[in-house]
Amino acid sequence: MATAIYLEHYLDSIENLPCELQRNFTLMRELDNRTEEKKGEIDKLAEEYIANVKNLASEQRVEHLQKIQNAYSKCKEFSDDKVQLAMQTYEMVDKHIRRLDADLARFENELKEKLELSGYESTEGRGLKSKWSNYKALSV
Repeated sequence: MATAIYLEHYLDSIENLPCELQRNFTLMRELDNRTEEKKGEIDKLAEEYIANVKNLASEQRVEHLQKIQNAYSKCKEFSDDKVQLAMQTYEMVDKHIRRLDADLARFENELKEKLELSGYESTEGRGLKSKWSNYKALSV
């Protein structure tokens, strides 16, 4: 009975996890695509600048360099957003893992208490406790 409760609660808690993960990974992919597009724009602007630098007036040079700098800033913004999203995704998964670990520890304690309270002091009971100890040792 206790097993079903723990399992039910855990399944309820992770029900939306795959959708949230998929959403976050899709957003990260979109940020990657935007970053790549912006890097292509930077390359194009740099090539134009290098090709025309001798023919540009001082104000035009500054203006062109400002465009390149703005593109770099936008690229960095996309990268920062992706890092933030990755950290949020990690925290979300880590939260579920910690909850599962806590539920597993509580479940193990309940099973241990039930075994102790059940009064299995006979040979069969000792064998069951021994099996529980072996299981616990293997699961670690």
